[in-house]
Amino acid sequence: MTKIKKVFAREILNSRGVPTIEVFVETKDGVFNSGVPSGSSKGKFEAIEIEDGGKRYMGKGKLKAVKIVNETINKILRGKSVLDQKEIDELLIQKDGTQNKSRLGGNVITGVSIAVCKAGAFYSKTNLFEYIKKLSGNKEKLFIPRPFFNVINGGAHVLSGLDFQEFIISPKLKSFPDNLAAGCEIFYKLKDVIKKNKIFAGFGDEGGFVPNIKYPEQALDLINKAIDLTGYKGKVDIVLDIAASQFYSNGKYKTSFKVFSPLSLKKYYLKFISKYNIIGLEDPFSEDDHGSWKEIVKNMSNNSFMIIGDDLLVTNPRMIEKAKKENLCNSAIIKINQVGSVSEAIEAVNLCKQNNWKVIVSHRSGETNDDFIADFAVGVGADFIKTGAPNRGERVAKYNRLLEIEKLI
Repeated sequence: MTKIKKVFAREILNSRGVPTIEVFVETKDGVFNSGVPSGSSKGKFEAIEIEDGGKRYMGKGKLKAVKIVNETINKILRGKSVLDQKEIDELLIQKDGTQNKSRLGGNVITGVSIAVCKAGAFYSKTNLFEYIKKLSGNKEKLFIPRPFFNVINGGAHVLSGLDFQEFIISPKLKSFPDNLAAGCEIFYKLKDVIKKNKIFAGFGDEGGFVPNIKYPEQALDLINKAIDLTGYKGKVDIVLDIAASQFYSNGKYKTSFKVFSPLSLKKYYLKFISKYNIIGLEDPFSEDDHGSWKEIVKNMSNNSFMIIGDDLLVTNPRMIEKAKKENLCNSAIIKINQVGSVSEAIEAVNLCKQNNWKVIVSHRSGETNDDFIADFAVGVGADFIKTGAPNRGERVAKYNRLLEIEKLI
């Protein structure tokens, strides 16, 4: 009854209008699907997306990936039980045989793995988040992670002069519904503040505002103004995703407002961290600039400040082990498609927890309406979930699923 009858896929568009794939796993009792996200700011060690090349969709078509699912994956998995999540993931990894999933494709393996997980939850007759909790060996009481709202977008997510990629607010109220309401209210008020200053230049890939500014302090001042006007002063933390690899070249960090050496960039961070209510920096240095990572962790070692690895770690257990050994960070972004499978992402989460790191489950800039990461974040016991501004359907889908889960735990 739990056996896979067929695995197939189709090409769809993600939230950036770029092709991705939707994978379907068919059993005797139904069909279970997964839309696969894609990032624009990628670590160089991420699992590889299979793309078509050529002129169609400027080379970003996914018909090759669809073919791999419909032909190769279908043959491999037909007759397997959807309850064997780890065995199926390991089989796909083995059949791929590369470190970066370049043969079958990280996008292919991600879609198949998530669809199998959804089918496994169905046959276990349990909620998806509870099934993931069991798969991960999570013994903690279930809770809803604190949300990260990316309310001002910059970097690779926009066409503007603001180099830092994400300006994130994280309300710290008593419940998820309260945090969601606060995030939305601040977002509404931020619109008024930006409009009043006549600097609105559109929205970014993750639904946040794109003001016509270039200095990070300007973005932070706008956010703090909105927080103050909504009455949430002292109840909201700020996190910045710098995505510094995007503007790192020849040992320098070249932003639109200044060229920094690694040391001067660290001093710049330390200066505005003390001024604004910032509790974490994501990818503050290039993934190749390990010396600077070590230095800033050393500087922040006496408090709970988060130095968050994303491009540095790419949800890869091997990279997490290396970062722990070298003391490069103390928190991690978890993106399933970075590493390729549900099982590997679970392994990454558990390794982070063993390190006493904070865990942030995250969306990608090119998203689908699939809300799997909401269940995943709850199931593995993530500290935070990052899924964009409360502004676009593919982002709001995750928040609405968390509201649903909140009623069930």
